[in-house]
Amino acid sequence: MKEYQAVIVRLQERSREDEETLTDLLNERSRMGWDYHSSQQLGSGKVLMVFCRQA
Repeated sequence: MKEYQAVIVRLQERSREDEETLTDLLNERSRMGWDYHSSQQLGSGKVLMVFCRQA
């Protein structure tokens, strides 16, 4: 069985800072055993990122 975790990321519309924010999030989740599953833009400045792992 898989478990999922959703994270809403608020972007600053500054490409360098946004890139660092997303990289930090991906690295943090990876260290905790989560794999990137999908993402979806929620509107201006927000992205929903979904991670999964085996339960």
